[in-house]
Amino acid sequence: MMTPTDQIIRGRILSFRHRPEGPEDTGAYTYLEDGALALAGGHISACGTWDEVRAGAPAAPVTDHRPHLILPGFVDTHIHFPQIEMIASWGAQLLDWLNSYTFPAELRYDDSEHAAAMARAFHDLLLSHGTTTAVAFCSVHPGSAEAYFAEAARRNMRMLGGKVMMDRNAPEGLTDTAQRGYDESRALIERWHGTGRVGYAISPRFALTSTPAQLEAAGALAAEFPDCPIQTHLSENHGEIEATRALFPEAPDYLGVYERYGLVRENTLLGHAIHLEPREIGAMAERRAKPVFCPTSNLFLGSGLFDDAGLRGCGIVPGIATDVGAGTSYSMLATLAEAYKILQLRGQALHPLAAFDWITRGNAEVLGLSDRIGTLAPGSEADLVVLDSTATPAMALRVSRAETLAEELFALQILGDDRAVAEVYVAGAAQLDRAAAQGRDETRALQPA
Repeated sequence: MMTPTDQIIRGRILSFRHRPEGPEDTGAYTYLEDGALALAGGHISACGTWDEVRAGAPAAPVTDHRPHLILPGFVDTHIHFPQIEMIASWGAQLLDWLNSYTFPAELRYDDSEHAAAMARAFHDLLLSHGTTTAVAFCSVHPGSAEAYFAEAARRNMRMLGGKVMMDRNAPEGLTDTAQRGYDESRALIERWHGTGRVGYAISPRFALTSTPAQLEAAGALAAEFPDCPIQTHLSENHGEIEATRALFPEAPDYLGVYERYGLVRENTLLGHAIHLEPREIGAMAERRAKPVFCPTSNLFLGSGLFDDAGLRGCGIVPGIATDVGAGTSYSMLATLAEAYKILQLRGQALHPLAAFDWITRGNAEVLGLSDRIGTLAPGSEADLVVLDSTATPAMALRVSRAETLAEELFALQILGDDRAVAEVYVAGAAQLDRAAAQGRDETRALQPA
């Protein structure tokens, strides 16, 4: 028996089937000027023109978002939950920045009340920027992961994450042991992985902060739970690479450290992956591991320029991510803007159609979740973002001269941020009420101090 339609969402519909090869590749996407989605039980039950969808559910309530664009919710494949308080902290390069800002901030997550408060703020920030799914590193404290997952479950969001495993080269209070890292991670997997819309990511932070014994323990977890993704960092910074070579002289290269412990496979997410050796690229392609491009972070820390076209040419499918807090914005739109600039410096192109595919269907594919999120296909979970391409005077002026969908998308990509997010839906439930919030603020401003 079919679930009755809960509601219809009307607007301009954009959803991708595969990565567009160029502006003429209209078969890569569906764009409907007057489109609609029927939502039922937290899923999309129908997608089509307004007339088609309305005819199938003539009595369903309608939310009309015209003339705004409706897309799948954005997907962020690499972000650090405990770093939200120290985004935009002045620093040198990666290792200095970690010691000066990241580690002191993460020490506070031993406090369960602090972790819970930050989890609320973190999920609020994601949603306000149009992100409905993220893969996050929590701190070494299992309570930080508990707070993160509990908040995701409360909001019914499809979120992934894990407590970092670190047993060396970090301050006291931020290290576990090989055994404790295994035990705590395993307990979190058993409690949270597959609970509602939550998934666990096995998370050895990076080679510098794990002993061989801990990497072996992470590999044991990976073997026991093959459907859990693995997330870590790779070849972000030259100093980091040299330090890794010194700690693991027997490894052929940085990726080889992870390979030795069974941590490189199809659902491995390798943050940054900038300075790669030819052997590493070949191994990543063979094992179908996923590098993750973090453009605002790479620019902020001066790490280097990601080679998107080179990796794709080898059959590798990269993700793209904010990497807050070295990343400088929660916005996947701002992330695309900086990605465009980095790839320009590389002599590579990022067409706006390919860009919006990347932060929706593309990143969902990287996570192995494109059958659930990332498109507006019937049966998909109803995670949506509604975008206003005239949200600021500068955007409105530019879009007034736009003649194509691609031009409008590029204006969103370069000029857009959270102000362009008119509404967000999680499993069919609206999350933002900007008009009501504005009204409350205006009322408050009129009240005497």
